[in-house]
Amino acid sequence: MLIRLLLGFILAYLLALAGVPVARRMALQFGIVDAPDGNLKRQREPVPYLGGLAVFLAFLLALAMVIEFDREVLGLLLAATIAASLGMIDDFGVLTPGTKVLGQGVAVFVLLKAGVAVHLVALPWWARLLLTVLWLVGMSNAFNLTDIMDGLAGGLGVIAGTFLLAVAVIGGRWTVAAFTVVLIGALLGFLKFNFPPASIYLGDCGSLFLGLTLGALAMVMDYTHHNPLGFLAPLFILALPIVDTAYVTVLRVRAGRKIYHGSPDHFPLRLRKRLGGSTVRAVLVSYAAAVVLGGAGIALLFVGVRTTLWITGVTAVLVLAALVWLAAVPMEDG
Repeated sequence: MLIRLLLGFILAYLLALAGVPVARRMALQFGIVDAPDGNLKRQREPVPYLGGLAVFLAFLLALAMVIEFDREVLGLLLAATIAASLGMIDDFGVLTPGTKVLGQGVAVFVLLKAGVAVHLVALPWWARLLLTVLWLVGMSNAFNLTDIMDGLAGGLGVIAGTFLLAVAVIGGRWTVAAFTVVLIGALLGFLKFNFPPASIYLGDCGSLFLGLTLGALAMVMDYTHHNPLGFLAPLFILALPIVDTAYVTVLRVRAGRKIYHGSPDHFPLRLRKRLGGSTVRAVLVSYAAAVVLGGAGIALLFVGVRTTLWITGVTAVLVLAALVWLAAVPMEDG
């Protein structure tokens, strides 16, 4: 099985390396680009989208070579395909926020049919259903919102995927491990072209696909074998997109903006300003924070309830303090 995992990783990586330049040329040819506007989009020249399409195709082709399909895998694949297709349409700028959420709802319905759902037995069925929908739609949009800086969303996806891979291996979920390692390989191939300065972006195709897929993968594993509060681990592993989404939502509501209206409220943008305007430093600090939080998430699988509460409380205080510190950074309104 380890050979199959390694093969899937290498194949996805090589396919992404070959596919991203093709996607870039296609995006430039058809004018599917993110043009600078002097406000939020301050790159020197238009940057093509469709990096997410290359990631998705590399992921799909590599997965077909190394995995055996069952009901759960087929559900994950179909939902991922719906999310990627929805994002691809949105990259052309023709979807309203309501239509996008409706499409995400269809993808979530597919996952529910495949048995991918929150399984906290202490909750009634309707609460588990509601929590599943909120989690999956929330994660899909969280990565979409986090894709605001070169290398950020893709790198956070690699880090989160690596910790989820560890959970899958620890739990002996080898099919999920194969699914995850292929995703990591495809993202690493893409990051060669997306790390600052980026020559191509994920676009909505990639960010919606990435968020939904990682959110779904986080739901199909057991976290409570040693610790009844181990189910909190995914909140740590995927903390940065979750925190940024909550942060942006609070700041935009306080400012009287629509939640989906673009603005420089994201904490990585404020962090970049704190760090002297360096995108590379801001991205690397974000990566480091994601690694620390992901490591804490893995620790929750093995510690007791009391230690879990301490880790969660201390983490919450530190994150809140960091966000308050960043909120003091003056940002121009985009």
